[in-house]
Amino acid sequence: MSSHPARAWAEALAAVLAGFLAMAVTAALGLWAAGAADLPGGFPSVVAAVVVMAVGGQVDLSGDAGALAGTDAELTAMPLTVTLVGALVTGFCFLRPLRHHAVARPHELPARAARTVVLWLAALAGLSALARHDFRITIGGGEEQDALADLFGDLLEAANPTVGFRTDLGPTLFFGLLWILGVLLVALLVSRRTPLPPRFVRYHEPVRPAAFAMLLLLLAYVLIGLVVGVVVAATRGHAAETLAVLLLGLPNVTWLALGVGIGGSWEGRAEGPFGLPMPQILDSVLRTPDGAGLSTVDLSSLAAHDGRAWWLLPIAAALLIGAAFVAAVRSPARIRLWQHAVHLGIAFALTLLVVAPVTLVEARFGLSILGIGDLGSLGGEVLLRPHVWKTAGLALLWGLVAGFLGALLARPVRRRGEVDAKDPKKP
Repeated sequence: MSSHPARAWAEALAAVLAGFLAMAVTAALGLWAAGAADLPGGFPSVVAAVVVMAVGGQVDLSGDAGALAGTDAELTAMPLTVTLVGALVTGFCFLRPLRHHAVARPHELPARAARTVVLWLAALAGLSALARHDFRITIGGGEEQDALADLFGDLLEAANPTVGFRTDLGPTLFFGLLWILGVLLVALLVSRRTPLPPRFVRYHEPVRPAAFAMLLLLLAYVLIGLVVGVVVAATRGHAAETLAVLLLGLPNVTWLALGVGIGGSWEGRAEGPFGLPMPQILDSVLRTPDGAGLSTVDLSSLAAHDGRAWWLLPIAAALLIGAAFVAAVRSPARIRLWQHAVHLGIAFALTLLVVAPVTLVEARFGLSILGIGDLGSLGGEVLLRPHVWKTAGLALLWGLVAGFLGALLARPVRRRGEVDAKDPKKP
């Protein structure tokens, strides 16, 4: 490992810059596909805001429609494609300098992580300063409406209402700190070759194979979603819109499909002219007939709109058993079947405890003039919340069963620690 302070700081800086650059490029491409490049002078600020949201930062929306008009805007969501790309790149660059070492000195990993965290937070603070902009909304839709807006504009101060966004620095740095610590921890957990301090070596066998299997499971869902998205874009049109979803929110869809496939559920609603940038089936479930209350998103409700949703169940079972098989193959031969089951059950439950909450979406925008109608009359609302504990509980049960079956399937495969029964060196 590097012991020179300047080189150690340079390696940490490289990991931070690579992570932010990867997220910025992904966000810019996704926003470009969504048509945001045409925004008047605000595209770089929107890219910065998307990156801030991708690491858990808080971006507050605000509106100004004058003294006699009211606006209300709210957005809580994580563009998980941007999040995933940043996590993979940052984790890889963080681990790369450690790959040729067998054992880590006791204070080396904490020092390396501390340098990365300090530089990460500094970069996030700088990016947060760029994530602010105001856009003017034109309410005229024709010559007569434009003339009416001009006539009453000075009186209402609302002929051209504005909406803007700002980064709340305190919560952004707090959640950004949790994000980078989580990324570095997961990177260490899933890496097979990265050395651990001597006191933590005993956790290598029970933790790392299951953690790697969970990462593989999540990436498998993203890859399947990517293939489906490319096919849809090529055969059904709307290629730009599909590309925007793939580059900004693909894991939002695929990881929800994983939770629903094991019996988990979400609840929410969609009202107004805009909806979720997700498959039409999900938007249809969220739009209740009477516009009141919350709809439940689960296997049965999705299948009621499209019978193909039942395929989520066998896909989840097959991929989870495959992940359990990989975990068993990467584990020493002396690990027993019930231990594999426990390891995978706990790992899958913890994975869903992390994944399900980040699929949360809360979006609202409304405009009212002279108190005519509520704030939703000229806007809309989208809400999607997970039933976290129900989904995580089901993940524990699925993980226990899949862990046992995967380990059973892995028995014929030669693994580390096995000794041939005919080996003359065997005592």
